[in-house]
Amino acid sequence: MASDHTILVFGDSLSAAYGIRPEQGWVALLTQRLHSQGYGYQIVNASVSGETTSGGVERLPRALQLHRPETVILELGANDGLRGLPLGETRENLARMVGLAQAAGARVLLVGIRIPPNYGPRYTEGFARIFPELANQYHLPLVPFLLEKVALDPTRVQADGMHPNASGEPPILDTVWPHLKPLLKKNR
Repeated sequence: MASDHTILVFGDSLSAAYGIRPEQGWVALLTQRLHSQGYGYQIVNASVSGETTSGGVERLPRALQLHRPETVILELGANDGLRGLPLGETRENLARMVGLAQAAGARVLLVGIRIPPNYGPRYTEGFARIFPELANQYHLPLVPFLLEKVALDPTRVQADGMHPNASGEPPILDTVWPHLKPLLKKNR
């Protein structure tokens, strides 16, 4: 049975505070915001840098069993896209994780991501479509693009040009928050 006070963030380096101190990451900032606004949620960040959707499928059942989250913020797929993995495989893995989370009684907030155009427009656009299609199919709230306020601002990304720096993390939280807030309950 799902716990009414746990949010599981299940993602990759974009949620794991890659290259910065953990307390600077958007997930840590989310914990602070929830506390300051009177929400009594525990946040479990089960994000792993470099994680693909196939790795996520392998790890999610244990995380669901261990933490019994009320809500899962599913932020995976970027590494699939950066590696040029088959779009059907990425979509199927994300769908499997949505199904696993829902079967465990959790609500899912799906987080969309976009990739650089390295593999051409057909792949890049097909990749971007995966997230709204899944959100529509499974009736999920969707963050359209996690890095919407960060990706094209060089002052908010690390030297690798992909990962947010500490100043890029608050805008990420501001991108996620309006989609997460309707799922929350006060004073738990």
